[in-house]
Amino acid sequence: MTIPTGQNPFLFVVGCPRSGTTLLQRMLDAHPQLAVANDTHFIPRALEAVRPGSLEDEDALFDASMLPELISWVRGYYRFARMGLDETSFAQAAASARSYREFVSLLYGQLARKHGKELGGEKTPDYVRHLPFLHRLFPWARSVHLIRDGRDVALSIVEWAGRDGRQKGPAKLALWREQPVATCALWWRWQVRRGRRSQSVLPPGAYQEVRYEALVADAEGVLRSVVSFLGLPFSGRMLCFNEGKVRHLEGLSAKKAWLPPTPGLRDWRTQMKPNDAELFEALAGDLLSDLDYPRAFETASSRTGELAQRCRTWWEENFKTDRAHSVGIGSAG
Repeated sequence: MTIPTGQNPFLFVVGCPRSGTTLLQRMLDAHPQLAVANDTHFIPRALEAVRPGSLEDEDALFDASMLPELISWVRGYYRFARMGLDETSFAQAAASARSYREFVSLLYGQLARKHGKELGGEKTPDYVRHLPFLHRLFPWARSVHLIRDGRDVALSIVEWAGRDGRQKGPAKLALWREQPVATCALWWRWQVRRGRRSQSVLPPGAYQEVRYEALVADAEGVLRSVVSFLGLPFSGRMLCFNEGKVRHLEGLSAKKAWLPPTPGLRDWRTQMKPNDAELFEALAGDLLSDLDYPRAFETASSRTGELAQRCRTWWEENFKTDRAHSVGIGSAG
């Protein structure tokens, strides 16, 4: 197998938050040739902060005059620290870059070298909404879109979004206060559809979909498929990603406990109230069916249907996929 020699960032792992992207990121990061950063978010946010609207402006993407301000913004962005680069590595990338593309590419090259590897990538779930932009900026990159049954995603979101007293992800929306499950359904549908639709405008061979359920049921089989897509050899190290890191403290989430792939952590069939499942399916059942996830309700009751329509109307009238929402809502995978 030919080992890729392309530029960095080499890979983006994306998906609706709470779909298991951290699990996949940790597995791929354990590959001996690939380092995958976790949730830095900075690539589109820097451009939007320095010049709003630039994600859709081809000229702005390569405007060298913006570079000093972009470098300064990235240096000060709190999430960028997750990349783990020291000031010397950052300064070297900044000094060598002639454009934002080069600057980001050099940062991921530094990430790879820090870990003694050749290739650097990123896992930020929210990038599922920015794939056309990311692939215009980095046409050599490859994206893996992890998809999980939206009802299980909703169970995870409801537990996560209000944790620690902070509103996260869709909990920032006003609809959440009255209808959290409906908000989850509409949010999941929006995120996943944005990612899937982008495939039609990406370069051939740049996009792969992976199911979370398949990953936890047959980790080796799915990882073999993913690394084949990436043009990398399979490595058993990916299956041992959590070796020496598992924590057995009571109350830890699967993520914080560094658990291995574990089927059944969320199961909407036994953990979701029937009326919640009915409402979710009334709002996002079309996508569930497109993805071949079985539905519990062929049709919604009139009461649930009316509630779903009110929630859908709120979404259409109040939730605009403008810059504020496109860049600012969501985190964690």
